[in-house]
Amino acid sequence: MQLARFARERFAHLPTPLEPLTRLSEALGGPRLFIKRDDSTGLALGGNKTRKLEFLIAEAKDQGADTIISAGGVQSNHVRQTAAAAARSGLACDLVLTRIVPWNDADYEKTGNVQLDELLGARIHIHPAATDRDAAMISLADQVHRRGGRPYIIPVGGSNATGALGYVNCAMELERQANDMGVVIDSVVHAASSGGTQAGLIAGFHAIGSRTRVIGIDVDANPSETAATVWRVLTATCKKLGLTRPETDGVVVVEGGYAGDSYGLPTAAMVEAVTRLARTEGLVLDPVYTGKAMAGLIDLIAQGRFSGSDTVVFLHTGGTPALFAYGSAFAGS
Repeated sequence: MQLARFARERFAHLPTPLEPLTRLSEALGGPRLFIKRDDSTGLALGGNKTRKLEFLIAEAKDQGADTIISAGGVQSNHVRQTAAAAARSGLACDLVLTRIVPWNDADYEKTGNVQLDELLGARIHIHPAATDRDAAMISLADQVHRRGGRPYIIPVGGSNATGALGYVNCAMELERQANDMGVVIDSVVHAASSGGTQAGLIAGFHAIGSRTRVIGIDVDANPSETAATVWRVLTATCKKLGLTRPETDGVVVVEGGYAGDSYGLPTAAMVEAVTRLARTEGLVLDPVYTGKAMAGLIDLIAQGRFSGSDTVVFLHTGGTPALFAYGSAFAGS
């Protein structure tokens, strides 16, 4: 499969490392665990969205855009990386941030990702939780048009067929790394939300004939909707690639029960998982995505969902800056 036919910028430090989690594997009694370090993609403290933005920004430039518009929560990792990609590309950036997380730490809207958004030069527009983000982005695009500019809207999470190409590429990258290390990856586990990462991985593994399963851990407290979103993006991505969409039962796996009461709110299991990885492997997760995904992986292992001989890769999608906006959640951890 040739991804070279799609326009692409080069922002990410690739390939990202694939590292063993030896001490965590031993502590959990197996399976054999690895971590894919997409927190190390390099753009404004890294994260998974950088892979997507390589294709999205290239498409924007091909369309003659001079302004990037995107949206997310106040502590969105996606918009932080979007602001960085726009800055590197010499493009203006408008961000719609909504107060979708009812978290009241004093520094929540001053530190972490939102602090970096401002540093990176993005114009920030904060809205109430119930705001229609798509409508707000369209309104901003209209304003850009009226002043003679050319806007390009990136959907929440960068999750469309163009953005998902970044994780089609990641699937192929993982397969090469595993071959070089002499291992076969049975499953990849990651935080699932806007759907593009999981859809891209599934499409990528499907394209190269890999049997690796992709397991999303829902962080939106709505696994059925998350799964439906993955299916929609997967369908569009396969069409873009000229592939027949995989129809095997269970190809889209989204595990629920780990998000807590709602998206972005801390859980005890998340705090325990973040603390455990820090103290066994010296690695830092985030409270919104990877912390809950790791809590899910630990629980699935405890349930016996993997055999002791399985090789499981945890995809670290980044998000570390958000950790600093949740100080009280980790007090005394």
